[in-house]
Amino acid sequence: MMSHSDDAAIPDEYTAYVGRKVFFIVGLAIIASFLLVIAISLGAVRVPLLEVLRALFGMETDDRWRIIVHDIRLPHAMAALLAGAGLAAAGAAMQSILRNPLGSPFTLGLSQAGAFGAAFAVMLLEMGAMQSTQVGALTIANPYVTTVSAFTACIVTSMLIVGIARVRGATPEIMILSGVAMGSLFSAGTMFLQYFADDVQLAAMVFWTFGDVGRAGWREVWYMAAVIIGGLLFFGFNRWNYNAMEAGDDTAKGLGVSVERVRMLGMIVASLITAIIVSFLGVIGFVGLVCPHIVRRFIGDDYRFVLPASCLTGSVLLLAADTAARLLLVPHVLPVAILTAFIGAPTFLYLLIRQRRQ
Repeated sequence: MMSHSDDAAIPDEYTAYVGRKVFFIVGLAIIASFLLVIAISLGAVRVPLLEVLRALFGMETDDRWRIIVHDIRLPHAMAALLAGAGLAAAGAAMQSILRNPLGSPFTLGLSQAGAFGAAFAVMLLEMGAMQSTQVGALTIANPYVTTVSAFTACIVTSMLIVGIARVRGATPEIMILSGVAMGSLFSAGTMFLQYFADDVQLAAMVFWTFGDVGRAGWREVWYMAAVIIGGLLFFGFNRWNYNAMEAGDDTAKGLGVSVERVRMLGMIVASLITAIIVSFLGVIGFVGLVCPHIVRRFIGDDYRFVLPASCLTGSVLLLAADTAARLLLVPHVLPVAILTAFIGAPTFLYLLIRQRRQ
């Protein structure tokens, strides 16, 4: 029989359990806020931190600093925050609904599919204007059609992945190899389009597929914010379903979860988030794979905390990588996808080897 002291101890232990996770999430939010100010301050022209804060809070400041902060660096930093959060949340959700620790928009071919769909809309449907400039290689005239095209390609890939996941004996390795095959297929389709492009279009398309937040303006930021925030709310609403699915489909069904419906809707939302990011920023790999695993090592597998922590970790990682990419070869700016690939590829190999041993 449990004593009164035992009854009192359980809530205290649970409070401490939750408190550690909340502390971790709050710490990530503080780091993200600090990095946002640093990212705006650093660059070819360094803006004093005090002037950055004055411009952000609408206080009086020099017009030169205000233009640099509001018109150039803030939209780029916000694009990094949003894209990092969206890719990390999509990766965390896919790892749960597919029960595959190696799942992410990049490793399962969604990013490459979205790139093909966006390239198809831009080049064949003439929904974008190609430019070969230092600021950006692609200007999208109709983001709706471009996103729909990228989303359609992502959905086709998602349905194939869900079908493979339902096959009995579909191990994580088989799904990853399937994702590699899908990514190769869509990459070949993108190269096919590039083959028939003229010199300027080809140069612009190659630069665009690298993935870079530097080409985002306020219009792109608002479009991405609407889709990504909506997707994050959807994932958060299904956090209990994802917790149940971690225990297996049969257990989740026994708890009243409509597994197939949750899985299908989750893949659709992940595809839409991936599509909007790829159509504006290009392919940014490994953020959706690495961030959820980093978070789980600190706070466990509870999706009430994994989802917000993954979002913040993705934002921190992509914002830090973008800041480093802008500073490494000043005044030249490296595409952020190059740094995320250098970080993500070794991590992916480590996770793959560890999963094989298990």
